[in-house]
Amino acid sequence: MPDVEVIEVGPRDGLQNESAILPTADKVRLIERSIAAGLRRIEAVSFVNPKRVPQMADAEAVMEALPRVDGVSYAGLVLNPQGLGRAVATSVDEINVVVVSTDEFSLRNQGCTVERGIANWGLIAEKAHEAGLYRTVTLAAAFGCPFEGEVPADKVLDIIRRIIENGPPDEICIADTIGVGVPAQVRTLLEGARGIAPDIPLRCHFHNTRNTGYANAMAALDHGVSALDASTGGFGGCPFAPAATGNIATEDLHYMLDRTGMDTGIDLSTVTETAAWLSDRLTNPVQALLGRAGPFPA
Repeated sequence: MPDVEVIEVGPRDGLQNESAILPTADKVRLIERSIAAGLRRIEAVSFVNPKRVPQMADAEAVMEALPRVDGVSYAGLVLNPQGLGRAVATSVDEINVVVVSTDEFSLRNQGCTVERGIANWGLIAEKAHEAGLYRTVTLAAAFGCPFEGEVPADKVLDIIRRIIENGPPDEICIADTIGVGVPAQVRTLLEGARGIAPDIPLRCHFHNTRNTGYANAMAALDHGVSALDASTGGFGGCPFAPAATGNIATEDLHYMLDRTGMDTGIDLSTVTETAAWLSDRLTNPVQALLGRAGPFPA
């Protein structure tokens, strides 16, 4: 087992904000390339309204075309019970249910208040468990909101408490959706979450929008997180959050962890080749730095 579990979110978060619609066959190829690179948990699709997020309209077709590989787990993003119904009808292994930390962003992102988002989790949790799906809850905009500004840590932690009361998830992911967080916030939120849910694995999702994503990733590892989201090439963003660009890149994250002495199970050259391949198809430059500078030692 690797020391750090890197969850590849490029096929979902990496694509959802891109203007060029990637064909289904290319999405499947992206996931196949990620598997070849050694990634074993892949957020493959999003079961959301196709009119609001056209890039994700072919979720069922993508899942139908994906190969079943021993040890590989496919996840789908779900926002509400309707999305869960779609997910259960496919071959996903996991669901990632988003609960946003502020009302304004929640209304824009998924058409409901925070209160409704928590209630939706309660409706989803039991049915997903009955379907045998691994259930992650992601606290979006936990470090800051593009519309309401600062998000107090106590508010985020209270949402976590209430989520657990509605049905403990299998994993809690704390997300810096717009890339405003710093390591001090990471420490506060993770220590608080661990105090609330000592037995539930913690995961983090960072954007490098303001060049703090990798520092935050290291801080998360220092405070008990063993799973980190990353996107090949550093592609990514949220269609409903202004300037929410730049997921931390799978290849840049691997380089940092590898040089720190941590095993990720990832083949670096395969990821960088995939990033260049994806860049050509999206007609958008690779955001990761490693593909430009190369590994060290060469």
